[in-house]
Amino acid sequence: MLSSFARPAVRRTQNVRTIIAVLSFCGLAISLQQTSLVPALADLHHTLDTTPENASWVVTVTLLTSAVSMPIISRLADMFGKRKMLVLSLAFVTIGSIVGAIGGSLFMVLLGRGLQGLSFAIVPVGISVMRDLLPKERIGAAVGMMSATMGIGGAIGPPLGGFVYSNLGLNMVFVLSAVVGVILLVLILFVVEESTVRSPGRVDYVGSLLLSAAMLALLLAISKGSTWGWGSSVTIGLFIASAVILVGWIPFELRRTDPLVDLRTMSRRPVMLTNIATVLIGFSMFGQMLGAMQMLTLPESPGAGFGMSPAQAGLFLLPSGVLMVALAPVSAIISHRRGAKVTLITGGMLIAVGYLLMVFTGRSLVLLLIAICLSSSGVALAYAALPTLIMRAVPVTETASANGLNALLRSVGTSCSSAVVAMILAAEVIEVDGADVPTDHAFRLIFAASMFAAIAGTLVAFALPRHRADLSDEEAFTEVEDPGAEFDAPQTAAERAELAQRHDGSDEAPADRPAGRA
Repeated sequence: MLSSFARPAVRRTQNVRTIIAVLSFCGLAISLQQTSLVPALADLHHTLDTTPENASWVVTVTLLTSAVSMPIISRLADMFGKRKMLVLSLAFVTIGSIVGAIGGSLFMVLLGRGLQGLSFAIVPVGISVMRDLLPKERIGAAVGMMSATMGIGGAIGPPLGGFVYSNLGLNMVFVLSAVVGVILLVLILFVVEESTVRSPGRVDYVGSLLLSAAMLALLLAISKGSTWGWGSSVTIGLFIASAVILVGWIPFELRRTDPLVDLRTMSRRPVMLTNIATVLIGFSMFGQMLGAMQMLTLPESPGAGFGMSPAQAGLFLLPSGVLMVALAPVSAIISHRRGAKVTLITGGMLIAVGYLLMVFTGRSLVLLLIAICLSSSGVALAYAALPTLIMRAVPVTETASANGLNALLRSVGTSCSSAVVAMILAAEVIEVDGADVPTDHAFRLIFAASMFAAIAGTLVAFALPRHRADLSDEEAFTEVEDPGAEFDAPQTAAERAELAQRHDGSDEAPADRPAGRA
C-alpha cells in the first residue's frame, strides 16, 4: 500500500538556497500582479477610453480567474506533478502579460489580466514543492519566506505599479511582467526538480465546475456589491446562487473517492480552524494595504491624506516590507520551538496592536509608520504559520490542494475587506473642490474593523489543538481526532490504522524517522 505520506527516497539537499530564492521570487511576482494596477484605477478609464466601472474589471477579473484556478491547479499539482503546474502557471503569466502589453482595448487588457489570474496557484504549489524537496530543517524558514511574499507584494505592489504606470504607461506594466515571467519560467526549468510524490486518481471535472461556479458567484457579488448595490437583485441573486451550488457540491464531493477537495480532511479541527483564521487574517491584512496607501496619497488638506506621490508612499512603506522579509526565518524559529499555533497567535496580536495604534495616530507620520510596521510584522508571522499548520494536518499527497483551498479562502477574506473599505470610503466623505474626499473618521473605521478581524482570528488560533513541534508531519496527522473518519473509504481507513499502529510502536518505524521513536 502506498502511504499518504510517501516521500521521495532521497531528499534533495543541493541548491537549497537557490530553490528557496526562485520559488519565493515566483510568489513575489504573482503577489505584485494582484495589486500593481490598483493605483491606476482612478485614471485607467481615460487610458482605455471606457467608463470607471468598466475599468474596475481590470482588478476584478484576476480575482475571479484566480478563484477558479487555485483549487483546480493545486489539485492537479498533487496528481500530475507540482513542477509541471508551476511551469503552466508561469506560462499563463507570460502569455497574459504579452496579451495585455499588446493592449489597445479594454477587452485585450481584461483578457491579459484574466490569464495572469490563472497563475495565482503558484504560492500553494510552491509551498508543496518545498515540503517535498527541501531538507526538513529548511522547510519552516522556506515556507515562511514564500508565505511572506504575499504580504510583501501587497505592500509594495501599489506604489511600484503606480510609478511604472505614471512614468512608462500601461503597456510597460505588462511588458515588465512578461519579462519577469520568462526569467522565472527558465529558472524553474533549470533549478526545481519534479517531486515524485503523487496523489493517484481521476480529475474531478464536475466538482471543479461546481466549486468554480460557487466561488465566481460569491466573489463577484462581494467585489461588485458596492457598485451594483447590496440590495440589488443581481447581488442578492449571486449570493443565493453561490449558497445553492455549495449545498449541492458538498455531498457530491463526499461521495467521490477522488474529490477535488477532500472535505473529510478539510473538516479536521486543525484544518478547519486554520482556514477560518485565514479568512479573518486576510481581511485584516487588506485593510492596511488599502487604507494606508489611500491615506498617504490623498490630498493633505482638508481631508485625511498626507499628499504623497505613489513613489513617496512606496518609500514610506518600504521599512514594513523589509521587516516582513526579515521575520520569515524568525517565524520558522518560533514555530520550531513553540509550534505554529504560537506563531499565528503572536502574529494576530501584533496586527491588532498595530491597528489599535493606527486608530489613535492622528496626524503623526512617525506613529503611523510604527503602527504599519507592527501590523506588517504580524502579517508576516501569521502568513508563515498558516501553511505550516495546514501541512501538519494533511497528508503529503494533499499538500498542494489543501494549501490551494487555504489561499482561496484568503482571497475571500481580502475581497470582503475590499468591499468593506469601499463602503466606508463612499459613506464617510467631505466635498473638496467639487469632489468627495474620505474623512479621517472613515480611515479610523477601516482600521478598527481590521483590528477586530485580527482579534477574531487570534481567538480562533487559541482554539487550535496544541501544536507539538517535536512531532513529524506523519505523527501530527495520526494524533489529531478526525471528525470525518466514519466516512472514510476502506482503503483510507486501513491506511490511517496502519499509520496509527506504526506510531504506537507496534510495527516497524517509517523509513524517514529513526526506529523506536514514539
